[in-house]
Amino acid sequence: MIISMKKHASKKDIEHVMQKFKDAGLQIHESIGENYNVFGIVGDTSCIDIDQIEANPYVEHVQRIAAPYKLANRMFHPQDTIVDVNGIHIGGKKPIVVIGGPCSVESEEMIERIAYKVKEAGACMLRGGAYKPRTSPYAFQGMGTQGILAMEKAGKKTGLPIVSELMSADKLDEFIEHVDVIQIGARNMQNFDLLKAVGKTKKPILLKRGLANTIEEWIMAAEYILSEGNPNVIFCERGIRTFEPYTRNTLDLSVIPIIKEKTHLPIIIDPSHATGDWKLVESASLAAIAAGADGLIIEVHDDPENAMSDGVQSLLPEKFDALVEKGRKIAHVLGRDLL
Repeated sequence: MIISMKKHASKKDIEHVMQKFKDAGLQIHESIGENYNVFGIVGDTSCIDIDQIEANPYVEHVQRIAAPYKLANRMFHPQDTIVDVNGIHIGGKKPIVVIGGPCSVESEEMIERIAYKVKEAGACMLRGGAYKPRTSPYAFQGMGTQGILAMEKAGKKTGLPIVSELMSADKLDEFIEHVDVIQIGARNMQNFDLLKAVGKTKKPILLKRGLANTIEEWIMAAEYILSEGNPNVIFCERGIRTFEPYTRNTLDLSVIPIIKEKTHLPIIIDPSHATGDWKLVESASLAAIAAGADGLIIEVHDDPENAMSDGVQSLLPEKFDALVEKGRKIAHVLGRDLL
């Protein structure tokens, strides 16, 4: 339920209305605007008589929300959320962010080398996996803590904030200390204990869509994080599993306008995992920018033939550079820029 209170309502007037919800054991989330004070009521509001609430002279409007998500809902939070990553702003009409780096951190020297190359090409953040969720238990599982520390070192040398995937809550303290953006991978999108754990932090969270999850399930995963007090959630579409075998996944670009209509949170696109083929990454990236994405996260490797994971979908640095330049031109047509 959403309640809009008139701007001239006093604190006492507002408290009088809100007391009914407190007595019913409901959660109240406040949003202050220029003309109205808006209150989101979370919980079972079936016991609340809307007519009684609207009878109060200081209440402008009362509306029940059919959607199960409240905190992510644009109806309650009409302004775009801008997520701040060390001074880099993601969302709204801010410049489109480009995040680049290898699928896996393979060595300290390798991640530093690629970090400089993606920065030179125009990336504003560095991605890299230190803990890798692999289908095969015999595949490279990542460098673990050493990989995180190597990324942090490369990030400090280049000035790039780092993005890496957290797989379990027992590593959360390590990520809070060393990682700038915590990624929740597709396989963990509905790991609710993990979502609650990162929700208790204030770190920006990059929430990837699950392999075969609906948009509403994805938004509800974000709701778990928001409900624990962390407002810094960024959606990441990485393709969903369909019947089509030609690409690794099927990139659903329709989620960009849908997420922006239904929620106030930013959304970025991962064309590397969506297509699984470096030859398709540029086209998918440019289409995502044209569709209104707030950013891209792209796998880049300077020796993809010998990459320890996902070399087939990784761009060479020079191709990444060309993509960024083309993307900037499309962004300008839309009245935006690329960081």
